[in-house]
Amino acid sequence: MIRPKALLSWSSGKDAAWTLHTLRQAAEVEVVGLLTTTNAAFDRVAMHGVRAALLEAQAEAAGLPLWKVPLPWPCPNEAYEALMAQACARAVAEGIEVMAFGDLFLEDVRDYRIQKLAGTGLAPLFPIWNPDTAALAQAMVAAGLKATLTCVDPRALEASFAGRAFDAQLLADLPASVDPCGERGEFHTFVWDGPMFHHPVPVRRGEVVERDGFVFADLVPA
Repeated sequence: MIRPKALLSWSSGKDAAWTLHTLRQAAEVEVVGLLTTTNAAFDRVAMHGVRAALLEAQAEAAGLPLWKVPLPWPCPNEAYEALMAQACARAVAEGIEVMAFGDLFLEDVRDYRIQKLAGTGLAPLFPIWNPDTAALAQAMVAAGLKATLTCVDPRALEASFAGRAFDAQLLADLPASVDPCGERGEFHTFVWDGPMFHHPVPVRRGEVVERDGFVFADLVPA
């Protein structure tokens, strides 16, 4: 059976990584690339603050080509949408039929993606949509996914969580008001090992800094 080729929206975090694992297990599509937007001014993953070198190391560990979409800084929405439209056109030209996302339960985000892909030739796919996020977080940890919190919103979670491991102890320590997967933006992660990788990504924690109202744990290649 010829499986449709899929591009995976890749943030460098646990939900994207788990989506890759889920897609490979289901084997209904063939993931052929990881699509990531980066901040061109700082050469880091947008929002997560992860260095491009670590992003590239993730793609190598996953055995997939990385499709980087550098965004200007600041980036008006019109510029973002134009650059993403170019990436979609390239994907279709290369025979890709599906764009997969690791969204969990934010309806407005899902609806936006569906709307923007309409007419592009790419079908949206949400393999881990609407889970019990507490059970999902525990399943990730139990399966051997290893991640570090790279960004924390101090309005939702204490700054001291930045740089911590995404593990059973962290899940136990999260306040009840925080989603266990950080789906509302309470925190973001960088995955450095797990069943979706052929080998770990060597990484160590650098300094913790506050920028633009968020607390970032800077991760550097080990």
